[in-house]
Amino acid sequence: ARSRTVGELLAPTAPFDKKCGRENWTVAFAPDGSYLAWSQGHRIVKLVPWAQCLNKFLLHGTKNGANAVSTRLPRQHSESGQKNKPCEHIIDCGDIVWSLAFGSSVPEKQSRCVNIEWHRFKFGQDQLLLATGLNNGRIKIWDAYTGKLLLNLMDHTEVVRDLTFAPDGSLILVSASRDKTLRVWDLKDDGNMMKVLRGHPNWVYGCAFSPDSSILCSVGASKAVFLWDMDKYSMLRKLEGHHNDVVACEFSPDGALLATASYDTRVYVWDPHIGVILREFG
Repeated sequence: ARSRTVGELLAPTAPFDKKCGRENWTVAFAPDGSYLAWSQGHRIVKLVPWAQCLNKFLLHGTKNGANAVSTRLPRQHSESGQKNKPCEHIIDCGDIVWSLAFGSSVPEKQSRCVNIEWHRFKFGQDQLLLATGLNNGRIKIWDAYTGKLLLNLMDHTEVVRDLTFAPDGSLILVSASRDKTLRVWDLKDDGNMMKVLRGHPNWVYGCAFSPDSSILCSVGASKAVFLWDMDKYSMLRKLEGHHNDVVACEFSPDGALLATASYDTRVYVWDPHIGVILREFG
């Protein structure tokens, strides 16, 4: 009787039924500056043209920022004949989004792909891809301009915690997962999985390419920091020094340094070529 007076209790919404409104797990800039994208919690990714954001900054009267941002407008927005004009939109990925990465088909160096003669779809010179890593282990590849689903990659068995594209424009994608593996995908070859990188004893939290795409760093639980030779797809060395799970890594722009961050409250700066800690923060 009491429950009738107060009211009926409603069952909570299942996580997969709710599209957004929870924690935001990931954010990414397009390499050409056209888009800023983030997960809105759960299934939805929002893409906003970065020029639109800059215009809002200018309208709010940030004088110091006006000169800075006006000189950094993306190349696409200065080209009157641009085929794909960025517009604000959302993508429903169908599952909780843990990771995002943009990839461009405009090559900066010769592609390391081998089998590129056949394609399910043809990449244009202005193609911009968005990769989303999902809770169910899938990776979905989208056309960032149109929101069209291009590829559905399904080999991981656990959460895809991080994604990174090779910066050489080859559209080689590496994914890091809680299934203790990294997987290398060739998006120019219909998303063919080229290699599985094994060696992590536990969850893989993150990964990052060196600027020349020759080395991959991966970090994870159990203090793991691994370096991989991406020409031979073999482990170069394990870097030891952290005292807890390592959750993030990044190379310096010239590739000479590697920074890693850990639950042990420390950030280490390494010489990745000899595996020596050069500086400690924290």
